[in-house]
Amino acid sequence: MINIMTEVIGVRFKSVGKVYYFDPNNIKFTAGSHVIVETARGIECGEVVMPNRMVDDENIVKPLKSVIRAATEEDLLHVKENERKEKEAFRICLKKIADHKLAMKLIGVEYTFDNNKILFYFTADGRIDFRELVKDLASVFRTRIELRQIGVRDEAKMLGGLGICGKPFCCGTFLGDFQPVSIKMAKEQGLSLNPTKISGTCGRLMCCLKYEHEAYEDLIKNTPKVGAYVKTPDGNGTIEEVALLTGMLKVKLEGSDIPVKTFKRDEVEVLRDVQNDNGNDNDNDNEIGNEILEEEEEKILEDLENN
Repeated sequence: MINIMTEVIGVRFKSVGKVYYFDPNNIKFTAGSHVIVETARGIECGEVVMPNRMVDDENIVKPLKSVIRAATEEDLLHVKENERKEKEAFRICLKKIADHKLAMKLIGVEYTFDNNKILFYFTADGRIDFRELVKDLASVFRTRIELRQIGVRDEAKMLGGLGICGKPFCCGTFLGDFQPVSIKMAKEQGLSLNPTKISGTCGRLMCCLKYEHEAYEDLIKNTPKVGAYVKTPDGNGTIEEVALLTGMLKVKLEGSDIPVKTFKRDEVEVLRDVQNDNGNDNDNDNEIGNEILEEEEEKILEDLENN
């Protein structure tokens, strides 16, 4: 089968956002240049983060829209003017929200490049009837108004801040898309399941739990489990403790004066693996992460996974 390749450029519309493909329209672009394109939201100005390159047609979301033109100095000045207007729109919307006594928190405002629409992003505990607010805003700005409710993770991404590591939020610096994060990842990495230790400022599981997940899965797959009966250079015994990252295993030896001795991963041979409730050997792929959480843990942690 012959793969069809298409020339594209990658465009980003926010400093930290998803990269979208566009047809360069026979124009050569460099990273850092700006382009005017048509999007689902209307005409927008975006930054080229991936210059012209050939991409497999299967990786392109159709229809592939073409670049309208390269951005001019006047276009970039227009973007700056829109940013100034967004601050004013934010102030006005805050007042209107207070006037209508709506239980919502305004997070951000965006003008489309062509000024045909203003988007107001907000958070709220439940559904908000903002129809009167939209009418009020439309009468002030004389353009299309869209109010978009976002989640707490998107709020953190838009507002930015510092994580418990002391560094700026990953979502606000380099993460284009949010990836699913689960309690299983924390368990496999041997982390404390205390919600304050594994949740970010947004109150959801930290995105960074996923970064080393594949490495831990590989280590778990190739490391004997606690409870396995093994052969060591000093005799047979049962594994009491496993240090995944260092590959060191603490083994309780049979008939030895030394209760527990430490061995390297490659120094032991598994004679009998840990058995499950059915009396069958557990598959390494069904390691710690597939264990069922205790009911108390589930009640504490279930909200963290609702991202």
